[in-house]
Amino acid sequence: MYVPEQDADESVSRVVSAFLERRQEQIAQRWADAPLFRSVFTVSRDEAIEACKAVLDALSDVAVSGRFEDIDAPGFGTVREQLGRMAATRSRTGSSPAQISAEVAALRGPAADLLREEFPDPAGPEAQEGVLALTLIMGTLRLVVMETALHEGEDLIHRQRQQLLEVATPVIQLWEGTVAVPLIGTLDSARSQVVMESLLEAIVEQRARYAILDITGVPTVDSLVAQHLMKTVAAARLMGAECIVSGIRPAIAQTIVQLGIDLGTVLTRASLADALAYALGRQGIEVSARADARAVAR
Repeated sequence: MYVPEQDADESVSRVVSAFLERRQEQIAQRWADAPLFRSVFTVSRDEAIEACKAVLDALSDVAVSGRFEDIDAPGFGTVREQLGRMAATRSRTGSSPAQISAEVAALRGPAADLLREEFPDPAGPEAQEGVLALTLIMGTLRLVVMETALHEGEDLIHRQRQQLLEVATPVIQLWEGTVAVPLIGTLDSARSQVVMESLLEAIVEQRARYAILDITGVPTVDSLVAQHLMKTVAAARLMGAECIVSGIRPAIAQTIVQLGIDLGTVLTRASLADALAYALGRQGIEVSARADARAVAR
């Protein structure tokens, strides 16, 4: 009897979907011992089994839809976040993308073995069609995991980069009412934003009246860097603090002049010590050498 190809495909979809629902517990029990689940859900095995069942429910939905090779199939959407967290956890423990991919691929074997048992002839054409459909679904699952892992990895890199920027841009309280940000290295847009946010937060927390931006450790200053500095100075003024830029070396001063950058509205000092002395002087504090230190110098 002739069976239309579409009807045959729908039949295979229903068979695989029903199989995943009917044998869910057995598959979940086997998957729970696989590295992908066992190493992530370390609190209890029951937790791993529940996670496996959630994935199997999603695969069953994909199977019944017939969208075996579509990573955007609705079924995958329900477990995408969970799969992403699992892949990210494996990455943090040192597993490479290739290892994670292999761990997902290894899930197909236990499920395929149980599926073959569903047919009178495990090697017959019907069984082969069912296993092929399951293989396609598991292959797509692997793509979903890797795609989600890449997004999780990008988010992790972004968070780590943000943390590094914050660590590399400390705000130091030099005196009561005076804070400073010693800048070292290249100043780009992302870092400039962190500098501005950190400085403004410190101004509020410390009730600072003076803020010093020391660029002694900045290798070069171009129009973009100068623009960032002026924006930070303007923001500090809006918060009620006078901002001083210190550490402008001769080479940087020449570059600023050659570029035609106008820093006329920005208060500058040659060194951090000069900037601090200015801030203290404005607060009525005079810094001078101790008498015994002058005597020793003589």
